[in-house]
This record gives sequence, C-alpha cells and structure tokens, in this order.
Amino acid sequence: MKKEANNKKRNTKQRRIILEELTKVKTHPRADTLFHMVRRRLPAISMGTVYRNLNLLKEEGKVLELTCGKYSSHYDADIRNHYHFFCTDCKQIFDLDEPLLADLDKAISRRSGMVVEYHRIHFYGYCRTCKNSRG
Repeated sequence: MKKEANNKKRNTKQRRIILEELTKVKTHPRADTLFHMVRRRLPAISMGTVYRNLNLLKEEGKVLELTCGKYSSHYDADIRNHYHFFCTDCKQIFDLDEPLLADLDKAISRRSGMVVEYHRIHFYGYCRTCKNSRG
C-alpha cells in the first residue's frame, strides 16, 4: 500500500512521457494508440504501465478520460472544461470550440438545490468527412 501511495505522488519518467505524448496530439487517442506513440521513446514500456499511468494522471486531474458508450475510452490532455463531438461513423472525437453554457450550471443549481461545479456535454453524429461520404 505504501508503494502505491508513493507511486501516485512522484512523477515518474514514464508518466511524464505519456503526458507529453498525449499533449502533442488533438486526436484523443485510445490507450493502445498512446502505447505505440510512447514506445517510440520508451521501447521497454508495457501496456499495463500505460494503463496504470493514465489512471493516475486521470486521478490527479491531468487528463480527461472520454467514454463514448460501447466504445473504448479515449484520453485528452486538455483538461479545461470543453465540449466534444463523437463521430458515430469513424469513431473520432473532436474538440468543439463553443462557449460553455455557464448559465446552465446556475439554473440546475437553483432548480435542484445542488451545487453544480461544472458540466460535460457530448455531441454525437457524423463529422464533416463522414457526412460528405454519406452523400
């Protein structure tokens, strides 16, 4: 247990490189894709190490885990609150540069009596490429 607690506190070389590689892309990769990216810099890294470090980075608030229904998790190094678009055809995830609906947080808080700190909204449909290929 003590070893696990120390692991969460220290920023290992593997964790730093995983975060650096994730920060370089806007594609919201899955863990297996990120594993192949990181292996170019750390050939001996295992898939298990990537998963463990992604979970730690998520717990530390340094990455977002995006789940889209029955599909696998994707990861995002952009931790600011923002909206995503999930293409149901090609399965890509895109950041949406739209203003946040801050009034929504206030309205939900006021009506429910709860304190809303933030919200996440995901949009689903066809990206530009898939929309055009559908005719």
